[in-house]
Amino acid sequence: MKDKTTGKITKKLKKKNITKKNITKKLQLPQLTLAAMTSVKLYETIKALQYSMRGIDFGEVVLITHRRPIFLPHSITWKKTTRLSEIDHFNYKMVYDLADYIDTPYVLLIHYDGFVVHPESWREEFLEYDYIGSPWPLPEREHGYRDAYGNLCRVGNSVSLRSSKLLRFPRQADLKWEPSKDGTYNEDIFLCCMNKHRIEAAGMKIAPLETARFFGHEHPLPETAGIAPFLFHKWRGPNAVYPRFVNPLTKRWLGLKALIRKYIFKK
Repeated sequence: MKDKTTGKITKKLKKKNITKKNITKKLQLPQLTLAAMTSVKLYETIKALQYSMRGIDFGEVVLITHRRPIFLPHSITWKKTTRLSEIDHFNYKMVYDLADYIDTPYVLLIHYDGFVVHPESWREEFLEYDYIGSPWPLPEREHGYRDAYGNLCRVGNSVSLRSSKLLRFPRQADLKWEPSKDGTYNEDIFLCCMNKHRIEAAGMKIAPLETARFFGHEHPLPETAGIAPFLFHKWRGPNAVYPRFVNPLTKRWLGLKALIRKYIFKK
């Protein structure tokens, strides 16, 4: 005897031109936590997390911030940190504290201006590495993007995939928090350049350019031309086509400011 409920569902699917054959299965990545750490642009960051979840089931989705947003969806877990009052504070916590918030073998880190855009471009080989981010361009300065031995580093970026082993390493190895040669603190340069030799000596691997170019794009590079990346960072060049999320309240305030300025600064 035919089940009436099944029959009704089948009819609905036919009306919408949906069949079992063309229903796309979501990518299953239970070993990954999708995460973002920030104290600014919370609305935009949440939207970026949600966009990154299209077509993918992650082990967990986490927003790490100083207070729980009232508009946080149930699908995203809030984890508390201290307020990230400046960029140096963010960089430090990404290196030494991120491991405390991640319960899966890997974390996929995104920002409001860098997130997953082509889930179909995921490759299982990405999980062969402890750190993979978007390729860097050739440096303009002689000391830029160099490891401890002077070798050129072409892969880094904060928007990245990292293993839990790498997250724990800076504290376990008691790595000293130091600026790069230009005097700035950048967590990706700290890990992928300044301490690359220590990370590799501990048995971990940072992805080569040949693999990273399929993972993410930040700068327009000859090596990334014509490739649809798994994710992006910054709306440069070809990346300009990807979504930009804007808080409606911010949009209204900017509109009001423009109107006020129009009347204050009349010619």
